[in-house]
Amino acid sequence: MSVLGVGDILTDVYQYANRTQKTATGGAGFTERLQSTSAIKDKDTSRVDTYRKYLEQKYGNVSIQSIGKDQQSLDRVGKSMRGNDVVIAPNILEQMANESEKAAYYERKIDDFFNATPRLKESFAAQGLDYQPCGVVIHEDGSVTYIGGCSDSPERVAEVNAINKVKQEKEAARRKSNLECSQKVAEERRQQMELAYRQSSMMDFLADRMADTKRITYTYMPEVTGSAIADYAQSIMKAASVFM
Repeated sequence: MSVLGVGDILTDVYQYANRTQKTATGGAGFTERLQSTSAIKDKDTSRVDTYRKYLEQKYGNVSIQSIGKDQQSLDRVGKSMRGNDVVIAPNILEQMANESEKAAYYERKIDDFFNATPRLKESFAAQGLDYQPCGVVIHEDGSVTYIGGCSDSPERVAEVNAINKVKQEKEAARRKSNLECSQKVAEERRQQMELAYRQSSMMDFLADRMADTKRITYTYMPEVTGSAIADYAQSIMKAASVFM
């Protein structure tokens, strides 16, 4: 869930809540309660403490601390909120406890946030979003920040997951196809290189054989007949008798 400050974009929603609110709970309610309780007579219980207990009974989880208006501070406090949290700066709580007009003003601001929650949920749901209220922060300078969370609805999450799954499957198939294609090209290239190497080796072998053939001397021996041999012998004998 993303934490965000609900600001001007939701003004119409809060105005709607104000129009439908029957009465604005204010300092008068607290004053009547304070006058009807014996807590004020207790020396150990201050007016501020009594008013804080009143706010806790009205809103639930109320904490007194100063929260910065920077996004980091708002994100930090927003993550710890559970939807019904009210955080009030100490100086503002003291003003509310002692000034009925201040109490009425800030309680009305707090009421606006919680009264608008159903309308906000409906508005965000129409956009396929799930709105989750966090709480209200009243800062030291008197400004008020409404904090709420917004995330995709379960249906939208399922739809997005399905779309992403299809994309991932297509991407995996594309990568597999590219890999198979690359392997096929690599195998064809390997075969071509192997064939080229064999052809080159054969040419070198034939070239070497041609060189050896050129270095061979051939001798031709004509056929010699019997009469030719006899004539040759007689010639030799005649030549020998001359020298005797």
